[in-house]
Amino acid sequence: MKKTALALTLMLFLFSSAVAMQTVSMIENSWATKAPMHTTRAHAGVATVKGIIYAIGGSQTLNYSNHFFSVTLNTTEAYDPATDIWTEKTSIPTSRTRFGTAVYQNKIYCIGGLILSKNGTRTTLTGINEVYDPSTDTWETKTSMPTARDGFMANTVDGKIYLIGGWYQLETTYGNVGNTAQVDVYDPSTDTWTTGKSMPKAVAIYASAVVDNKIYVISGMAGSSAITNLTQIYDPKLDSWSLGAPIPMGVKDAGAGAITGANLLKAIYVVGGSNAGAPLNGQITNQVYSVETDSWSMAEPMPMDKAGLSATVMNNTLFVIGGGHNIFTPDSTTNMQYIPLSGFRSEPFPTTLLFVASVGIAMLAIGLFVYIKKSHRDKSP
Repeated sequence: MKKTALALTLMLFLFSSAVAMQTVSMIENSWATKAPMHTTRAHAGVATVKGIIYAIGGSQTLNYSNHFFSVTLNTTEAYDPATDIWTEKTSIPTSRTRFGTAVYQNKIYCIGGLILSKNGTRTTLTGINEVYDPSTDTWETKTSMPTARDGFMANTVDGKIYLIGGWYQLETTYGNVGNTAQVDVYDPSTDTWTTGKSMPKAVAIYASAVVDNKIYVISGMAGSSAITNLTQIYDPKLDSWSLGAPIPMGVKDAGAGAITGANLLKAIYVVGGSNAGAPLNGQITNQVYSVETDSWSMAEPMPMDKAGLSATVMNNTLFVIGGGHNIFTPDSTTNMQYIPLSGFRSEPFPTTLLFVASVGIAMLAIGLFVYIKKSHRDKSP
């Protein structure tokens, strides 16, 4: 009887352990390399719609007789994390890079940016506003932004798209641009533009994300070569700015994504980019801003250094796409996935699984109890 009871107890333990293991999909704070894009690119527009990630436009570094220069792209491709497969889509009408990308009602808005000539000798800033509909794989043109510029991010809050800072053309001279603190607000429902309160410190090629309907503008270039470590926070509802804790290592051309799911650290992850110590090279750093404590920490670094990378979040998982090592090497097709800090991350379906497991465990326990009681009765005189 003792051996049988021991066997049943062991079965109960193993079953419970197996169920506990099933509720864990991936270990927190870890990276995985996924299927690469078809096209090498940096500074692409990246967005997620209905479980599919879209990589749009961007730039590509070329080497012709030891002369390195960049050209802009118009190719568009879509990634399905469920199958780990990329597919080609209809190209964006205007080839460009460093533009703002935002999603509204399952359409992707690509606004502004920089157009490079085929030999990399001429640049043109644009304010064009082109919208992609994934359901029909088609593009349409909307009203352009008021001031053509590049090097900014676009974020959607309460049905409006906010485009903050960036670079604008000072003169017609090639490459003569300046930072702007301008905030342009686009209403997709009316196809109209208004302005918001200017940011405290004008920055370009910064990292940005939205948490609790507030837009975080992190680090970036505050001048021709100066990299700031400011965390500037915009509240669209109040049209006001505040400052958060400065980022430990100021970066430009970094990627960022906000993780806000249940049982996860509510945080903004700022990955890669270039810093003042190595302005031409990418970094592997993963800097984490806790929104609730207004503090920074370091998480698991990327497997490879990147600048000019793009980031998006799907199901509280960060995807980092493209970018390059430095300006003298080709850009990449890299696609990396990061599981955020949380202890362990549960699958979307644990409720049903745990219910079934609980019933099974209860039945085993009852069976064990009945068996022991029956054995005692059988042995009684």
